[in-house]
Amino acid sequence: MTPTRRDFLKTAGTVGAGIALGGASACAPDSKSDDSAASTTTPASKRLLILGGTGFIGPNMVRYAVERGHEVSIFTRGRSDAELPEGVEHLIGDRNDDHTALEGRTWDAVLDNNAQDYRWVQKSTELLKDAAEQYIFVSSISAYALEGGFGWGAKDRILMESIIDESYERISPPEDWSDGDDADYGLMKTLSENIAHAAFPDRATVVRPGLIVGPGDRTDRFTYWPVRIDEGGEVLAPGNPEHSNQIIDQRDLTEWIVRLAEHGTTGDFNGTGPGYRLTMGEMLEQIGTIASNQFELTWVPEDFLEAQGVAPWSDLPTWIPGDPLMLVSVQAAVDAGLTYRPLALTARDTLEWDKTRPAEERANRRFGWSRKREREVLDAWQAEQGSGQ
Repeated sequence: MTPTRRDFLKTAGTVGAGIALGGASACAPDSKSDDSAASTTTPASKRLLILGGTGFIGPNMVRYAVERGHEVSIFTRGRSDAELPEGVEHLIGDRNDDHTALEGRTWDAVLDNNAQDYRWVQKSTELLKDAAEQYIFVSSISAYALEGGFGWGAKDRILMESIIDESYERISPPEDWSDGDDADYGLMKTLSENIAHAAFPDRATVVRPGLIVGPGDRTDRFTYWPVRIDEGGEVLAPGNPEHSNQIIDQRDLTEWIVRLAEHGTTGDFNGTGPGYRLTMGEMLEQIGTIASNQFELTWVPEDFLEAQGVAPWSDLPTWIPGDPLMLVSVQAAVDAGLTYRPLALTARDTLEWDKTRPAEERANRRFGWSRKREREVLDAWQAEQGSGQ
């Protein structure tokens, strides 16, 4: 059975560069993030409540908010070790059934970055709708209604312009669905967005990220590539190098979300990147600029990979050939202050962070195939090329 995009994203060349997604370009790996005037101006201090704060995207959001002079409270179950900056208030509770620590309190903005159930959002917005001026909900591009299997089904489609913006149709509940039923990932995000807007009319902000990457990401959905290319040797590169690809460094995403809270910016935004049409070929080339060992990319066509039983996204992460959600418009987000650090910097920092992980964790990665399997497919491809077929 072919996985759907929501399955992919849950566990989750220089062609056509002029699509007005921003002005980012390839830079040296020691370059800093592109700080706009909005990000460098000292903001007025705000009281921020972060629902979450200790997972993948939480710690940098917390650190950045404190560095910007904000008063930060986080709300978690207290089950994860958290090295919090001095002065951060850690409220303990449970989004399922214990919001006691939030009662009778007020904040300027709520940053909801860990909702795993739309019912969590129902409870938090009902409690906080009169206790905060703004509610920022971190959703997903998986909320868009693009049905069917992806990967091989769209392998021949090279998308040259963005077709998905914030007005695109989102997933609707099936006819037999009723409030209180479970919802799959994409529907859960859509329902949560609707709940946030209803509870905070004209005061809600919805951010729809694509694939979030960078240091701290233990899924290995992007980490595979910096690690593999840094090892050197012959590296299997999948399919057509001109297929579109989109990722966003978790630091770019979280810092922008904090700035949205600073300015009280509301509305819906696609929070992915970079700000130009990135291709699979360019992504691997930029990652290659930080490699410490010599490597060679061998591009193997999709038809051959399909015949070999190779799975897009899981065997070869960050790759769904021809997927329209690898080229969504980010113009609205760029206009609202989203900036991007160079991809090479993301790759370098991810690689350095990966080296600090426990050996057992690195040996049992959640995404990416084994070097043995990669070698088998490369040998099969070279044998076919040698046979003249």
